Amino acid sequence: MKLLQHSIALATAAPIEIVDVTERVRDWLATAGVTDGLLTLVTLHTTARLNVNEREERLQRDMVTFLKRLVPRDGDYLHNLDTVDGRDNAHSHLLGLFMNSSETIPVADGALVLGEWQSIFFVELDGPRERRTIELQFLGA
Repeated sequence: MKLLQHSIALATAAPIEIVDVTERVRDWLATAGVTDGLLTLVTLHTTARLNVNEREERLQRDMVTFLKRLVPRDGDYLHNLDTVDGRDNAHSHLLGLFMNSSETIPVADGALVLGEWQSIFFVELDGPRERRTIELQFLGA
């Protein structure tokens, strides 16, 4: 039984941004020498999330538009009256209520078990940010 850990660092450029990290995850798996098991991805940020969904440019734009409409940035939020870090980001925390901070994906024969149209996305909700991190943990053979 192997237990492997890895970090992926990335920067974001927009207030809400959907970043496809699938290839970066696949690249790490290829070098890790694993065959079968479970890969868990976690973001340790309260204003960023992970999601498995379809990669299609127009759909990703629709997703960003949907999120902006769901919880508008300029809402009347108590959190913005006295922020912890100077960022008026209550909307980002509220959007996070609807998404996962982690995803677990099976690995078979050294490859991610994803559907034909599925990709792994890092969802920035409070950007732009110079450094965000995704923690990976593989358990298996």
